[in-house]
Amino acid sequence: MEFPVFLAVLAAAVMHAGWNAVIKLDLDRFSAILLLALMQSGLAAGLLLFVDWPGLDAWGWILVAGCLHAGYKIFLIRAYQHGDLGQVYPIARGTAPLIVAVFGALVLGEALSVLASASVIAIGGGVMLMAMKGGAGPRMSRQTLVYALITAGFTASYTMVDGVGARLAGTASGFAMWMFVADGVVMVLYALAVRGPVAFRGLRASWRPGLIAGALSLGSYWIAIWAMTQAPIAMVAALRETSVLFAILIAALVLREPTGPWRWGAGGLIVAGVVLMRL
Repeated sequence: MEFPVFLAVLAAAVMHAGWNAVIKLDLDRFSAILLLALMQSGLAAGLLLFVDWPGLDAWGWILVAGCLHAGYKIFLIRAYQHGDLGQVYPIARGTAPLIVAVFGALVLGEALSVLASASVIAIGGGVMLMAMKGGAGPRMSRQTLVYALITAGFTASYTMVDGVGARLAGTASGFAMWMFVADGVVMVLYALAVRGPVAFRGLRASWRPGLIAGALSLGSYWIAIWAMTQAPIAMVAALRETSVLFAILIAALVLREPTGPWRWGAGGLIVAGVVLMRL
């Protein structure tokens, strides 16, 4: 992975942890994620005039990716309703790099070197160790674990679809913007089905944190999708999960969630994986 791509994906990781923290602060989870999706898709729609049109082969992938991103948000809402940021986030993100690495090798022919494979395993393993112990807080409930694991499945799925679809599209930016619009449409339909028009009442009062979270989310995924056209999907997926480190820092220093030594030790393993990736 080239150094500029490496730095860009790290920046995407910071953005990803940031929008998760904004959503977790003081907003109703359903309304917050819905507002994020609306802001994100609105920003993307405004950028459509400035990006290239995706290739014909990519449109099916765009629709599938939009549905998968929406599914990720829906189950993330459920997970956050039962657990804290430091519990949910590592599980929701941690298994994706390992799944994507296997998929990339078997299906896409993206065989990784021994050192690159070790970096993916170290990052994914560190994230999962962090999730298993959880820290000094209350024990994770079964509901939290189930919803977080389902969210992880969506994470791995949309990562693979994004990577393949962006390559077929011939334009990472065009693929990303249309995917965000599709994501927003699915979320609006879901909100109407679950809560009806009342789902959109009161969102205006929280537009500022919603705009911040939407912009961070848009930037994070936009960079990641572009990076997957420049480097192996598995390496990008693994490096992006360093966002867990930033999420733990936010959880401990900003949200004041309990964070035990096990999380910090697992964080060291993630850092080791990042170093290996650069080597």
